[in-house]
Amino acid sequence: MVSTRESLRAWLRLSQTPGVGNITARALLLAFGLPEDIFKRSASELQAFVSPSVSHQLVSIPSNLEDALDLTWEWLHSHDAPNNSQPTLTRRLLTLADTDYPSTLMLTPDPPCLLYALGQTQHLHLLSPAEFKSPQALAIVGSRNPTPQGRLNAHDFAFTLSQAGLTVVSGLALGVDTAAHQGALAGGTHANPLHTVAVVGTGLDRVYPFQNHGLALQIAANGLLLSEYPLNTPPLTSNFPKRNRLIAGLSQGCLVVEAATRSGSLITARQALDLGKEVFAIPGSIHTTVSKGCHDLIKQGAKLVDCAKDILEEMKDLPTMPWPLSSPTQSNEGTHVETESKAMHRPCDQVLRYLGHDPVGLDELQRRSGLATSQLQAELFQLELSGALGRLPGGLYQKLSRQSSRQKRG
Repeated sequence: MVSTRESLRAWLRLSQTPGVGNITARALLLAFGLPEDIFKRSASELQAFVSPSVSHQLVSIPSNLEDALDLTWEWLHSHDAPNNSQPTLTRRLLTLADTDYPSTLMLTPDPPCLLYALGQTQHLHLLSPAEFKSPQALAIVGSRNPTPQGRLNAHDFAFTLSQAGLTVVSGLALGVDTAAHQGALAGGTHANPLHTVAVVGTGLDRVYPFQNHGLALQIAANGLLLSEYPLNTPPLTSNFPKRNRLIAGLSQGCLVVEAATRSGSLITARQALDLGKEVFAIPGSIHTTVSKGCHDLIKQGAKLVDCAKDILEEMKDLPTMPWPLSSPTQSNEGTHVETESKAMHRPCDQVLRYLGHDPVGLDELQRRSGLATSQLQAELFQLELSGALGRLPGGLYQKLSRQSSRQKRG
């Protein structure tokens, strides 16, 4: 426990000792008890569980320990309120000995020795579904550079799943992660005080990417920010793939929205599979690289989904939810997109029909439609402003459809 400064000092010392990772730390804790007890042992006693070099590191005090202790103690005892209408943000440092440590992580091969938490920490128990009869969380991951349709899908799936009572877990990265967090925040209800959880790859005293600073505050006010990394940890490239195991471990299922064949999202999905979790994938165009990872997952046995209800039905232990749920009215960019039925009455609908659902270039659209270049560009511009289509790299266009308009009705 870290209720005292000395207890915190011992846990930080254990986590910062060179050569002591999560596995070694757990072995030492099982053998000797709390960290204070470990540091009472001699190097020779410790060598029954660790190498001689590590045992000598354990009996030495890390040079930066006192600075880390001061920083962490001050952070733990700071409290923020984003504004008067939002709840107070609290901070916790969870250890493997804490009752609030998420039980889902304890079932993984490599639970972190320490877990920093910022936000609505009074609801941490909701991340321990063993105490409940139903799943509590679903991971949503995907490309940092999704197509406009992928971004909409991430937002809309997260909205509906959050409205159904699930906590959406993601990584606060740009692209799909951002859209998933935003959708979960928009769809969250009072029945589930943890709308979304962001597992980050830095210390919790900084936000990366910086563009998501405001989003991080919203998440903390309606969910949690979690990190296994000490305060002041910068955004190191190696930290982000490692944190993916926590995203998989905290969730009872994983949805991949868009992903290339080699991506961190597929790492998360495979880790979820290894843990016996359900994995879902949204299919996409065969002409975009960000769909290939999802298609590979589906070939390997992931469940193809085209609406959020597919996920809710697969996770059958969930309590029965009213259906249909109300649908999102805005995307994560605040752009209203009309349903296809309403779009059929717009002047630009002819161009929408020529677009289809696969990305297409201007030359091909002109060949299909027979429209003059100036007229076609003007109509494409109007459709883009209305949110009915998105522009992709390489001068391609793609029609956008809201996930809610394709929901199956029960």
